[in-house]
Amino acid sequence: QVQLVESGGGLVQAGESLRLSCTASGNILSIKTMGWYRQAPGKQRELVATKTRGGNTQYTDSVKGRFTFSRDNIMNTGTLQMNSLKPEDTAVYYCHVEAYTSSLDLNDYWGQGTQVTVSS
Repeated sequence: QVQLVESGGGLVQAGESLRLSCTASGNILSIKTMGWYRQAPGKQRELVATKTRGGNTQYTDSVKGRFTFSRDNIMNTGTLQMNSLKPEDTAVYYCHVEAYTSSLDLNDYWGQGTQVTVSS
C-alpha cells in the first residue's frame, strides 16, 4: 500500500558528506512521522532522525550537529543531509514512515535500505 524508495548511499571518506533521499508513494492519506534508522553489522537498528508532520524533529545524540533531516509534507519526501561523516556512521540506512492509509489505519513502513560506508 505504501512504498518507500531511497537513494543517495555510497562510500565516502571521513569528514565528507552524503545526502540520503526517501520518497513515499502509494495509498497515503497522510504521513504522521518520517525519518531514518540505521543498522550497523552486529548491532540493533537505531533511530537516526525523525520528524513529525508538525515539524518536531528528534535526532540521536551521536549525529546532533552533523546531520539535518528535512521533509516535504506535500511531496512526501524526506532528505537526510549528513556532514562530517565518521567511520562509526557506517551502516545500512532505512527510511521509515508512520502513515495513514485511511482515517483508522496507521502503520509503519520501511524502505529497502541503502548502504553508507565511511572510510577512515
